[in-house]
Amino acid sequence: MFLVASHNAHVGLNQAMDVLRSGGSAVDAVETAIRAVEANADDHSVGLGGYPNLLGEVELDAGLMQGHDLTSGAVAALRGYLHPISIARQVMERLPHVFLVGDGAVRFAAEIGAKPATLLTPEAQETWARGLQPELASDDLARMNKRHDLSRWVEIATDPERTRGTVNVIACDRQGHLCVGVSTSGWAWKYPGRVGDSPVAGAGFYADDRYGAAACTGTGEMAIRAATAHSVILYMKIGLSLGEAGRRAMHDLNDLGGRYIAGMNFIAVDRQGNHIGFSSYEDATYLHFAETMEAPEELPRIHIPLRQRWVKVQEDPA
Repeated sequence: MFLVASHNAHVGLNQAMDVLRSGGSAVDAVETAIRAVEANADDHSVGLGGYPNLLGEVELDAGLMQGHDLTSGAVAALRGYLHPISIARQVMERLPHVFLVGDGAVRFAAEIGAKPATLLTPEAQETWARGLQPELASDDLARMNKRHDLSRWVEIATDPERTRGTVNVIACDRQGHLCVGVSTSGWAWKYPGRVGDSPVAGAGFYADDRYGAAACTGTGEMAIRAATAHSVILYMKIGLSLGEAGRRAMHDLNDLGGRYIAGMNFIAVDRQGNHIGFSSYEDATYLHFAETMEAPEELPRIHIPLRQRWVKVQEDPA
């Protein structure tokens, strides 16, 4: 039994390990760990306190997948509910669907009795307002939802460093089953309704007991285009080692064209329980927590630089 996770999952890993030690399933452990991060207002990339979209609204994405049967559930552009990972699990377990978005995800959350919550904290709201100034005055900020040029403002306001930030958790239970889960508030200052890789099976997460599991965080558009999480598993399926598979998936990202290429991180495990982390950023780390350990250990990710380009429009949209 073990857990492998992004560093921000530290707030929930002890609880998750308690679940595994008591005989709980991998999906139980993943949900437990991620719920703790979603409730952590100090983490501005997930759940409560997450940075909002361009209109000042917090929209949440989450997804998870079980490795023994490849079932998956996900929600995206969810507003007003604290724990999208739990709602995603219910999509997987109750519906014939995999993915609910927007108003449909909100409706389903209400039907299953999920608890509504106010997600935008004063700190996140202040940071949002500051990020759109000095280009916009306070009165203009209050009228953002009346504008007809939001697509131009996304480019003006975007900071590539704010495109990353997500919680990833991989668990293996007593039966040897894998589960992977991801949750995020997404790209800060994003266009309303933007969905990144986090709730997309094969892009932001993938698990298959026969080979392993992987989960991503970074510029989600890149992971969607390269099917990064699934690529890691596919490379192991064709015979590459965990390390070789991870390197190949990272190098694939350099084949992407377009104006917006930034950074990527992922964690991965193989069916033997070996684990690894990769990042295009120096000094990045991840967490590993085995059943025999008293506490999680922080380990370095393998650094593989990516060719970055971030080309914004230069005109003033005001």
